[in-house]
Amino acid sequence: MKAAELRDLGADELGAKERDLTDQLFRMRIQKSMGQLEAPDKMRTVRRDLARIKTVQRQKRQA
Repeated sequence: MKAAELRDLGADELGAKERDLTDQLFRMRIQKSMGQLEAPDKMRTVRRDLARIKTVQRQKRQA
């Protein structure tokens, strides 16, 4: 997910994506603790996408 794509989204859509990624990351952490996580590199991309979303939300609040 690119930051430019995220800037085009509205506040509601960003909030929904943030909740989705937070939930996904939570489930992945549980799978990792149980040794069932099939794609550990996916956690990195989810964390980075979540950070991008939070950054864009913060930028929109300040502007």
